[in-house]
Amino acid sequence: MTHPIHTTEERPQRTSAGRIFFTLLLGVLVGAGVLAFFVRNATRGIWNEVAAKITGRSLSLESSLPTVVSKIQQLQRLETVVYTMDKVVEGSRQSPYLPDFLAGDKLLLIVHGQVIAGIDLSHLSPGDVQVHGHTIQVHLPQPEVFTTTLDNSRTRVYSRETGLFVAADPNLEGEVRAKAQQDLQQAALDDGILQTARKNAAATLTTMLLGLGFEQVEVS
Repeated sequence: MTHPIHTTEERPQRTSAGRIFFTLLLGVLVGAGVLAFFVRNATRGIWNEVAAKITGRSLSLESSLPTVVSKIQQLQRLETVVYTMDKVVEGSRQSPYLPDFLAGDKLLLIVHGQVIAGIDLSHLSPGDVQVHGHTIQVHLPQPEVFTTTLDNSRTRVYSRETGLFVAADPNLEGEVRAKAQQDLQQAALDDGILQTARKNAAATLTTMLLGLGFEQVEVS
């Protein structure tokens, strides 16, 4: 009697084919993942153009003038500089006839204050903004001082000298404080606080507009 002969050559062939299929599938999945990562992150310059050609997508930028102006105006009073200073301010009352030790009133005030400056973007008009494709030009309103204040917790009378024949003037300290506030603001202006306010506002606005999708931003 003749017995049938069984062969095992087909099993290695099937195993080899399975490995090839698995390798191809893995390659496709990895390639798809790399492509998805590239398309998702290619948002600027030439890489954005390459991604657009691969996917057929186009950049959609909301760059209508009223929309852009509205977004800028929403920043409103953009405070960009805080100027602080400590100084000693003197105020006095003097008699034209008697010496100070008899009729004078002298006060030294140590003051601490701050000046805040920036640009009020609510004053921006449509004529101050020009949009050309992905390029935008913005002309800022003039910078201004928003507030000048003294810190009462850190402002104090250093010394007070009153003559023998007079009482301390209750209005003198208030007048010295007002003068100190004026001096503080003038010192900030002399140090170029308005120029710094414009420069900082331009930097802030440039960052915002680039975030909206513009590729070139000119702020003056």
